[in-house]
Amino acid sequence: MLGQQKKIHFIGVGGIGMSGMAELLNNLGHVITGSDLSDSDRTRYLVNLGIEINIGHNTSNIKDHDLVVYSSAVNENNSEIQESRSKNIPVIKRAEMLGELLKVKSNSVAVAGTHGKTTTSSMLSSILTSSGDKPTLIVGGIVQDILSNSILGDGDTIIVEADEYDRTLLSLKASMSIVTNIDYEHSDCYDSLSSLKETFLTFMNSTSFYGINVICYDDPNIKTIINNIKRPFLKYGKSPECDIRYEKASFNKGESSFDLIVGNKNYGDFKLQVPGEHNILNSLAAIGIAIELNIPMEEIREGIYKYKGVKRRFEIKHITNNNIIVIDDYAHHPSEIDATIKAAKSGWDINKLIIVFQPHLYSRTKEFHEEFSNVLSKADIVILTDIYGAREEKIEGINSELILKDLKCSKSCILPKSKIPSKVASICSENDMIIVMGAGDIRSLTNKISNEIQGIL
Repeated sequence: MLGQQKKIHFIGVGGIGMSGMAELLNNLGHVITGSDLSDSDRTRYLVNLGIEINIGHNTSNIKDHDLVVYSSAVNENNSEIQESRSKNIPVIKRAEMLGELLKVKSNSVAVAGTHGKTTTSSMLSSILTSSGDKPTLIVGGIVQDILSNSILGDGDTIIVEADEYDRTLLSLKASMSIVTNIDYEHSDCYDSLSSLKETFLTFMNSTSFYGINVICYDDPNIKTIINNIKRPFLKYGKSPECDIRYEKASFNKGESSFDLIVGNKNYGDFKLQVPGEHNILNSLAAIGIAIELNIPMEEIREGIYKYKGVKRRFEIKHITNNNIIVIDDYAHHPSEIDATIKAAKSGWDINKLIIVFQPHLYSRTKEFHEEFSNVLSKADIVILTDIYGAREEKIEGINSELILKDLKCSKSCILPKSKIPSKVASICSENDMIIVMGAGDIRSLTNKISNEIQGIL
């Protein structure tokens, strides 16, 4: 399909996955257009690349296109989808296009897991780039090294995220795969943890028979299905039973270090410029694929150290003169929040940990409000704001109060976003850390909070 010049239109092009795909296909020489309901950083970025973007969905956006791609967030009744079908233009989901893109390189790596996909994918990209085998990459976050979520490399490998939402990952038949973890998520798509695990198992068994699955053996849900994996796999983690494991983990602010053991051989000290034990695990997954690709260990060591992180993954936005640190973080699931808090407490000597959290999705809040309360209670102060509904309609009785009522940390509250910067500035003091957390539009507060703090110092 991608061997010819094609004019391709993307509906919902402002989404992080769609925008990366549009950029990559543009770089491959295809004529790309797109539409989205609202203007955003991503749509403006694509316009700067010379891609025609229309704000608003309209039948007039569909012209002489050869193909139309739409995201999972777009309803089948969308006017542009209907117009495309009336003109007999092929219409496919984003997942199908991603599956086609895997074919542009001889090696394909699909990175799956409830958490850590973007970080693990971009860590592997850093290793390959450092080794000289420049990869092609499509991920769901802005990688600091390239300031984009996609890159077209001239090497033999393409790396993509395999998203479990809407079972997108089942459209991908990669030569190598990673599964970082399995946590129950997306209750609007999966009626149980069992159905989610079954989807991941199907994904792993779709990996090429001559390829490999690299799986986290520390994850209890992966362990329950490991005997049903019918393709070769490598286990990584902390357990002595792992093929790739780590020892002697240590943390100092934004850096992590560990001893890497592969089989029975200790390769000594490895360093990361990102914090937290979860990032050590992510690096082991990337290292596992790099070893399968026969990259020398010293090049792996160098590449993993060069990795600078992803925007909104424990991204340090501001440090004031009296060492108040403002962090922007994407965590929106209880397990992710827990990992972020552990990273903060293990790397920094914090006076107070203040978390500003915007719950993401009514369904997720309904399913996990008790778990949110438990993990957020590990902070000193939590400021909540209203739920960011995104693609969902409101659910009666589901609100941020459900999380607040079970919080065990004092002085916690719910505030409208407009009042949060002044509130944070009034309660913070020297050596505090403020983490602005969530997958919605809460990120817009990081600069405002910092400016408010600076204004009263």
